Amino acid sequence: MSTLTYAGRTYLFRVDNGVVFRNTYSADGASLHYETLAGPAAGTQETVTLHAAESAPGVFVLGWVERSGMTITHVMNLNTDTVHAFWTYETASGRVGELHTGTIEPA
Repeated sequence: MSTLTYAGRTYLFRVDNGVVFRNTYSADGASLHYETLAGPAAGTQETVTLHAAESAPGVFVLGWVERSGMTITHVMNLNTDTVHAFWTYETASGRVGELHTGTIEPA
């Protein structure tokens, strides 16, 4: 793996569904502290352990599991400041998956 260029940085992640996160990555790139700034879960925050790989220069696949059981996978492209995100969560009808896109900017 090459340098984790997102490590030690904070980004605002604006999702296509109106949700906004402040994502702060640890200096070693092994954890993420997120805060939900807008959307149904505004005010939620957590620090999670990351599983990360660089798939191309400046393009990272990041995955984690939240306390709630929600699973998240991001393909974060620092060359274009875009993210493709896939998350799953439980509902009364069973597990649901959603695919979203968004943009990032330094915070």
